[in-house]
Amino acid sequence: MDISNLNLNELDINDVGGWPLPVKVVAIGLVCIGVIAGGYFLDTKDQLVTLESIEKKESELKQTFKLKQNKAVNLPLYKQQMEEMERSFGAMLRQLPSKTEVAELLVDVSQTGLANGLEFQLFKPKDEVPEEFYAELPIQIRVTGSYHDFGEFIGDVAALPRIVTLQNIAIQPKVKDGKEGSTELVMDATAKTFRYLDDDES
Repeated sequence: MDISNLNLNELDINDVGGWPLPVKVVAIGLVCIGVIAGGYFLDTKDQLVTLESIEKKESELKQTFKLKQNKAVNLPLYKQQMEEMERSFGAMLRQLPSKTEVAELLVDVSQTGLANGLEFQLFKPKDEVPEEFYAELPIQIRVTGSYHDFGEFIGDVAALPRIVTLQNIAIQPKVKDGKEGSTELVMDATAKTFRYLDDDES
């Protein structure tokens, strides 16, 4: 049958079985395409979006799992490092004097200066400066002596069992009767020691 001259209006919708074969093939093809397109837009499209979201979440979970697995594997090492840090921190804290030991430390600093032949012109502790878990105690000092004596004093202060730092050091010739004829020098400095704050102070 020649369908080129076929008028679609002549096709009886109630008698699909009587349609020419080529028309049936085209009709079936259109129905299949419609079913596939409808299925995609009504069902498959949403499933693909859900699948993409699940795959992304799966990737994130895998990364999280790997990180947690690495932490779990290294947990004994982390615990060992934490114990070492706590021991080290405790050792450093022991180098900070308590409130009762500050006075003894001040005596140690002054005796260290005297033992190195220095003469104290000024030894003035200032107000404590509280920090996060410790307090700074600055001490303004002025001593006279030789350059060599200053070096010995600074070395001995650094060797004290408690932490003491010397800052803002300024050395100049000693002026006597308005003249600089003396071989002695004057050193101004700020000695700082540190005190661990008790729980009720921090």
